[in-house]
Amino acid sequence: MAIAEKPNIATVKLGNLEVTRFIIGGNPFSGFGHQDGKLDEEMVSYYTAERIKQTYHQAEKLGVTTCVARTDKHIVRLMREYWEEGGTIQWIGQTAPELGPAPNGARQAIGNGARAVFVHGGETDHLYHQGKLGDLQAAINMIHEAGLPAGVAGHQTAIFEYAEEHLNCDFYMCSYYNPTSREQTAEHVTQDERFRAEDREKMTAFIQKLSKPVIHYKILAAGRTKPEDAFAFAARAMRKTDAVCVGIFTKHRRDEIAEDIGYLKEGLKAVGQEG
Repeated sequence: MAIAEKPNIATVKLGNLEVTRFIIGGNPFSGFGHQDGKLDEEMVSYYTAERIKQTYHQAEKLGVTTCVARTDKHIVRLMREYWEEGGTIQWIGQTAPELGPAPNGARQAIGNGARAVFVHGGETDHLYHQGKLGDLQAAINMIHEAGLPAGVAGHQTAIFEYAEEHLNCDFYMCSYYNPTSREQTAEHVTQDERFRAEDREKMTAFIQKLSKPVIHYKILAAGRTKPEDAFAFAARAMRKTDAVCVGIFTKHRRDEIAEDIGYLKEGLKAVGQEG
């Protein structure tokens, strides 16, 4: 497929924050491949700080304005370096379960330049299993008090049913798949993960009912779905208020960002939306 040098990527609003409809995801930068331990190790070895910054600069040149990444110390230091060297991509902070309750991660993001913050999907899933979704309110309040858009992520529709009724979020992060139970822990444990078509169908149907903008994620089933098919499906599920977040692993596909943007734009054009 022909790839434009710098695609004109449409934008949407998350509260008061304007973001491109294609958002760079940070899982590969932190070694979360959602396949097996060997892939996790390969990602950690490949993605030095310098290579992550190069990936962000490549995305900038293609018109991407926004990334999603964890609020751990590794990412905080990386983002500060990148901005000090002239980088312009804005960071949406994802709370990190190992930091403890969600307000800890939110505080770290707020204090280190994040432009929006959301509670990690593993954390919301775990709170759901514990019957403690009400605990999310403290993090949402903290984010709003800092003047930033606030959101929650999740792998099951029940999270967003609760959020619609009880939380004043500005956006949601909706996973197409619910690959593993977070009943015992909010943290990700590499193991056999299930990427079931019925989960994707359920989530994308539910998204149509939500009142807030949605960032669609895990649309590629962690590399299990061909990119052209994944983006075509996502484009059919996306409303005009929505974006996608995609992790990038350029070791094996050097032009991955440009190719993926092209697939998204083609898919959106096919359903009568600008990409």
